[in-house]
Amino acid sequence: MSSEAAAAERGVSLGPVERYLSLWVAFCIVVGIALGRLVPAPFQLLGGATIAEVNIPVALLVWLMIVPMLLKIDFAALHEVREHWRGIAVTLFINWAVKPFSMALLGWILIGQLFAPLLPESDIQSYIAGLILLAAAPCTAMVFVWSNLVSGEPHFTLSQVALNDSIMVFAFAPLVGLLLGLSAIVVPCQTLLLAVVLYIVVPVFVAQLWRRQLLAGGERRLAAMLHRLGPLSLAALLATLILLFGFQGEQILAQPLVILLLAVPILIQVYLNAGLAYWLNRRLGVAYRVAGPSALIGASNFFELAVATAIALFGLNSGAALATVVGVLIEVPVMLSVVRIVNASKGWYEAGPAVTRRVEAAKRP
Repeated sequence: MSSEAAAAERGVSLGPVERYLSLWVAFCIVVGIALGRLVPAPFQLLGGATIAEVNIPVALLVWLMIVPMLLKIDFAALHEVREHWRGIAVTLFINWAVKPFSMALLGWILIGQLFAPLLPESDIQSYIAGLILLAAAPCTAMVFVWSNLVSGEPHFTLSQVALNDSIMVFAFAPLVGLLLGLSAIVVPCQTLLLAVVLYIVVPVFVAQLWRRQLLAGGERRLAAMLHRLGPLSLAALLATLILLFGFQGEQILAQPLVILLLAVPILIQVYLNAGLAYWLNRRLGVAYRVAGPSALIGASNFFELAVATAIALFGLNSGAALATVVGVLIEVPVMLSVVRIVNASKGWYEAGPAVTRRVEAAKRP
């Protein structure tokens, strides 16, 4: 068992930032909006710091967020897919066959049709694009936190994240290109490929090289580095929120109804995907410790990648960037509510006929 898996098995205690992450997120949102209004010049300067349509401050913060998390991923754990193949299959089905397409459909129905009279017409397609970007990448950075909160099976979580990241390297750009094309959005393919390389391929490569170098000194060295980098990753997340809401503060204050309407498909998406994954796992007799993180991985989004890609593709002040920022706004409290539902429903889950049969079969000599 890897050091991080062993830590998860023991039940890692959450620090004050992780435990009260929703409050920290809310605080940084307020700070970002306030600073964006009171001292707009620094945010305008940072917003203009781009190379090839990529915002450099955001890119650096995204790297600080995701590289420490990617260090936890042991791609050698992919062989453990066989042990939890039912849970893996459910999560892959939700992540790649349900979530992106259902979000595109929800975006078209709700944002493009039902809510369209209440939204600025020129931004509607951009809002839909942001929602698609949000749903097209399964969560990486926060998965280990969610899994720990539901006492998830650590090997399943590691192997699932490793597999999702492997798929994302190849599937994210074509999937986004397809769905944005269906939504009548002109996709600058070179910028999309640059975003994939910058925010997926290179961080995965760097993290795995670094992981190998650390493991050369023993697993204790890797564990010590992960412990030191944990606060840095969270600090980068909170700093990114301040920066993004500083950029978007005027729009948020000027368009509270837009924020509320954009939150609707995201909320439906989270509960739909979590519920479907949880139910499918129960029907297949998957162990509760696998079904919990499976539901959470199926429901949550890699919002760091979504935000960075939206900014790279459409700009800091675009409707797409605003839609992904709304995803950040509600991600943590909504996912915590899913955690509570999963924990509260353990008895119901384990009473399922398929789950009971598999438990009894496992007890037989």
